[in-house]
Amino acid sequence: MAIEYQLHAATPAAWLEAVMADFDTFLLDHAANERKASAMAMSMVAHYPDRTQMVEKLIELAIEELNHYKQVVKLVFGRGLELGADIKDPYVNQLRHHVRRPSEAFLLDRLLLGSIIEARGAERFALVAETVEEKGLSNFYRSLASSEERHHLLFIQLAELYFPPGEIRLRLTEWLEIEAQVMSRLPITARLH
Repeated sequence: MAIEYQLHAATPAAWLEAVMADFDTFLLDHAANERKASAMAMSMVAHYPDRTQMVEKLIELAIEELNHYKQVVKLVFGRGLELGADIKDPYVNQLRHHVRRPSEAFLLDRLLLGSIIEARGAERFALVAETVEEKGLSNFYRSLASSEERHHLLFIQLAELYFPPGEIRLRLTEWLEIEAQVMSRLPITARLH
């Protein structure tokens, strides 16, 4: 059973209000995030080809995230929107500044960062599912929240393959504080993060 944890800061109500007021912007950003999640998983596959168990799980994750991307793009096109140029995600970029560089520490940090980003996604997709009025969208976001919850646990399980529980817990506590601080400094926008 994977190490369990709670995010240290809840998403503010103002974020959900911003998303509901500009759902098209949220949807476009959501699509970009699904594509990036798939690419990140494949980047780790390329970076750690010798970690067989991790490679197998991350390929499955990349395919699932790519399928989510396809589903969100269908919603985007169904609303008459066009995908835009890639915009860097301030949340992810600020978190990445805290990734340590020695190779084993780098792997642990990438896995824990992946877990926390997925946990934040699960929380936010659940909020959208509870609030959006279109039943089809509500069901879709409820399903995505469940997927993100599985993904956040997957990254912890992968960390447990390569690192002792005490080391994982110690660094995870640090990451949760870092993530809460980053969240508190970001402006509220109609974006996933």
